[in-house]
Amino acid sequence: MSAQESATSRLSRLLTMVPWLLRRQGVDIEEAAREFGVSREQVEADLMLLFVCGTPGHMPDDLIEAEWEGGKVYLGNADTIDRPLRLGVDEALALIVGLRALAAVPGIGDRDAVDRALAKLESATGSVAAAATHISVAIDTGAAAATLGEARRALTGHRRVHLRYLVAGRDEATERDVDAMRVVNFDGHWYLEGWCHRAEDVRLFRFDRIEALTVLDVDGTPPADARPRDLDSGVFTPHPTDLLVRLHLQPGAAWVADYYPTESAEPDGHGGQVVTLRTADTAWLRRLMWRLGGQATVLEPASLADEVADGARAALEAYAGSAPAAR
Repeated sequence: MSAQESATSRLSRLLTMVPWLLRRQGVDIEEAAREFGVSREQVEADLMLLFVCGTPGHMPDDLIEAEWEGGKVYLGNADTIDRPLRLGVDEALALIVGLRALAAVPGIGDRDAVDRALAKLESATGSVAAAATHISVAIDTGAAAATLGEARRALTGHRRVHLRYLVAGRDEATERDVDAMRVVNFDGHWYLEGWCHRAEDVRLFRFDRIEALTVLDVDGTPPADARPRDLDSGVFTPHPTDLLVRLHLQPGAAWVADYYPTESAEPDGHGGQVVTLRTADTAWLRRLMWRLGGQATVLEPASLADEVADGARAALEAYAGSAPAAR
């Protein structure tokens, strides 16, 4: 599997590849590679993976049969995957409700395709579609509705956008030019993903933090090596050059290891944990340490531990100076 390809993308290709190959027994492996937009080596790797896949039981006749010697591909014992998809009532209902919510999103790319898919699904499901009228799901765009539409317009027209973007960790508005790659919704938030010319890398921008978005009359095609992030592991992806921080968490702060991406988490033997994580900006981490009080301590680097201690002392001194004098 390519280093740039997610497990989700590969699974999607494999599920499409099996019925395609079953209907084209003896197809040339090079043709299969062209059909799926991958190399011959990748097709062979996919076939080797299919060879050890099958239905539960783990017996020889439960596995998919794959042969490709001589450059011709033959597939067998995969009829289960080849069967037409049968939706259950709950699955059909979820699809109908989801498509109706998607159709209401401002600036949706191919609205006609969504409407056609919805019409076919409603026609095929009958009473299920009627039941869906009692369920309403809205994808909240809030104040981002206008910028969502503009971002989609830039994406469709391959135009660069100029953003004034609030970096919450520094409470600072930044100006940057971005070549749009996609608009995604993740964990209830809308994001614009694109090649940021300021960072010279792929970045995700939350729409509710975009203070202004302008579509420029400039080609917005991202560099050829720019790849969308794999969001299966979350929005935040630490960079190897980010600062490595080591924290000691008391039991009352153990939730930090679940809420923030960590590189390691080891129990301390007393109900707490020692965790390591990476960050490009320590401002949010300092605030987190102050909020946790004595429940968390910075072990490394020493410079960050000093910053946290100095900030806590300054806050205590300011509080003492503003407190009313005792009578």
